[in-house]
Amino acid sequence: MVKTKVMNSGKYIFAQVLSLVNRYEFQKCVDRYKGDHATSRLNCWNQFAQLFFGQMTGRNGLRDICLCLGVHSNRLYHLGIKQSVNQSTLSRANENRDWRIFADFGMYLINLVSPLYTDGPEAISDIDKDIFAIDSTTISVSIILMDWAKGKYSRGAVKMHMVLSLQGNIPTFIHITDGKYHDVNALDEIIAIAGAIYVMDKAYIDFNRLYKLHRNDSFFVVRAKTNLRFRAVASRKIDKATGLRCAQYIKLLVPKSRKQYPEKIRRIKYYDKEKDLTFVFLTNEFDLKPMEIADIYRERWQIEVFFRWIKQNLEVKKLWGHSKNAVHTQLWIAICTYLIVAYLKKQLQSEYSIYEMTQILSISMFDKTPINELFTGKKIYKKIQEQLTYLITISYKRISTKTGYLFK
Repeated sequence: MVKTKVMNSGKYIFAQVLSLVNRYEFQKCVDRYKGDHATSRLNCWNQFAQLFFGQMTGRNGLRDICLCLGVHSNRLYHLGIKQSVNQSTLSRANENRDWRIFADFGMYLINLVSPLYTDGPEAISDIDKDIFAIDSTTISVSIILMDWAKGKYSRGAVKMHMVLSLQGNIPTFIHITDGKYHDVNALDEIIAIAGAIYVMDKAYIDFNRLYKLHRNDSFFVVRAKTNLRFRAVASRKIDKATGLRCAQYIKLLVPKSRKQYPEKIRRIKYYDKEKDLTFVFLTNEFDLKPMEIADIYRERWQIEVFFRWIKQNLEVKKLWGHSKNAVHTQLWIAICTYLIVAYLKKQLQSEYSIYEMTQILSISMFDKTPINELFTGKKIYKKIQEQLTYLITISYKRISTKTGYLFK
C-alpha cells in the first residue's frame, strides 16, 4: 500500500512524496524514447526529480534549482536525488532529451488519478455523463529568445490547450503549441469519448468539427456566435423565471454551414440576472433539460480557475528554457506535479485542498515529519477549536449563574 510507504519516519518530505512516483512506469517511458542512451551523469530520473523539486519549491529557474540542491549536496541521496549538477548540464538535458518521456508519464498519471476524482459540482451531479471543458491558456514569451513561439502582433507566445474533467478538475488531455495555433484546431487532436459532453466557448465554433463529434456519438455544448443564421423547426415550453428565454431545435441557413452540419441542433437562450448577460448555447444533446444545459456551461469556468491556479502555484509563467523541447518538458512536469499532489491527497484522504497541500509541501521539503502527520493539522485545529468553544460556553454559564445575567 502507498499509505504505509509514505508514512516512514526519518525520511525527508520530498523523498516521501517522490516515493509515490512509480519508477517502473517512468522507466517504461524512458526506454520508449531511449532517454538514457549514452548518458554519463544526469539520467532521466534525476532530471525529473530535480525539475519536480523546482516545481514543488517554486524555483524561478534552473540556476535556483541547482543552487539549492548544491548547497544541500550531503542530503541529496536521502532526498531521492542521485547527485547535483550545474545549470548547463540540466539545461542541456531539457533542450535535448525527448519531452515525450514526460508527456507519456503525465498521461500515465492522468489515467491513475482521474478515477479517484469523480465527484462533480452539485449543479451537474445528477447528470450521468462524463463532462469535459475544452479551453487554452497563453503564456507570453520573448519572440527574440524563442523565435519558434510566434503569437499575435509580432509577439511571442506559447499556448497550452487542455481538456479538463469537470467531475474532479483533473486534466485529461494537453496539447502545447505556439501562440498562433487557433483554439479550434485542437479539436483535431482530441480523441473524443462516446457519450461524453464537451463544453466550449465560441472560439470552438466550427460546424465541420462539431459534426465529427456528433458522428462519434459525443455531445457538445458550445456558446453560439452573434451572427448565427438559422431557421427554427421546433420549440419547447420553458419557465422564464429560471432565466431561460427560449429552447429551440434549429437548422443552419448558410449553405457552407448547412453542408458541414446537415442535422438539426438544439438552441437554448439563457439570461444571467447576476451578470446581466444573455447567453446562447448550441448542443446536440436532446435529452437533458434546457436548464441542465445552462448549468453545464456555467461550470465551464472551472477550467479558467484551473489555468489561473497552475500559473499562480506552479512554475509555468517563467520558462526555464528557450527551445520547444525545453518548454514542453517544463510544462509537462508542472502537470505531473499537480497530479502527484492530487494523488497524494487521495492516498492520505486529506481534508486539505490541493492548493493548501501544495503550499504546505513547498516549505516542508527538508522536514522529516511523517507525511500523514503533516496533513492532520486541520483535524487537530478543529478539535482544539471545539474544545475552546466548549470551555468558553462553560465559563459563560458559570458567570451567568453567579451574576444573574443570561449569556446568549
